[in-house]
Amino acid sequence: MSTVYKTSTDELHAWIRAEVELAGRPAEGSSGAAVRRVQEWLNLHDRGVVVDGDFGTATKQAVQDFQEARSLPETGAVDPETWKDLVRPMTEVLVKRLDSSYPDFALAIIEYAKAHLASHPREVGDRNRGPWVRLYMRGNQGNDWAWCAGFVTFLMTQAADSMEVPPPIEGSCRCDDLAKQAIDAGLFVEEEDADWERLHKGNVFLIQRAPGDWNHTGVVLRAGPTAFTTVEGNTNDTGGHEGYEVCRRTRSYTSTDFIKMCKEQHIPTEHGGDN
Repeated sequence: MSTVYKTSTDELHAWIRAEVELAGRPAEGSSGAAVRRVQEWLNLHDRGVVVDGDFGTATKQAVQDFQEARSLPETGAVDPETWKDLVRPMTEVLVKRLDSSYPDFALAIIEYAKAHLASHPREVGDRNRGPWVRLYMRGNQGNDWAWCAGFVTFLMTQAADSMEVPPPIEGSCRCDDLAKQAIDAGLFVEEEDADWERLHKGNVFLIQRAPGDWNHTGVVLRAGPTAFTTVEGNTNDTGGHEGYEVCRRTRSYTSTDFIKMCKEQHIPTEHGGDN
């Protein structure tokens, strides 16, 4: 099973298929998990309904409005074509498969980070909840499932699945685990040892809350002498570690460690651009 597919969602892990495959034909009077997913995706498309698992008149109207906007038959029921359009932002990042000869693992991570950023993943329904959170957290969601590390791990896994190589580290839903794995693999770079001219885009950053304790992570998009730009999840415009979306940010090097995505890296990112 994989985190990317070529021809069919059957190739995906079960927890991913649950997010992108239609269960039944939700319509007015339906209830349950399939209806909740419909309501979540309606909200992600700015249709504004309550996520309660009950397909009432408001949900029907929101579906009809969505269908009208997409030039689909305005039935108010969620058929395969309507569902396909609802989940398209997610399937677009799952069907993106790089050639196995792609020259650089870290740059492959950047390709996937940009694809996810373009789909604007964000929470819906409540804190750390919704289809994107479950995608990054292997089906889990809720207050205890801060998802920045899960986002980074998913990008690494997509790059590895696409290039048909093992990832540099296993990955985890916890920042501290990512740091330990990197230390064990000889890929960890402490703040005082970080050299921006050798900081390859696609490397992972870790925000240190206290010695041996990290509470936020993301991917380096570009490095400069005093700051670096990122793609990161579970943050927002305040830069906190318990935000609600995937976004691009600019950060200083203060209290920041890094994980290299390969043993030897010699490409100065300031000269490589960030398109």
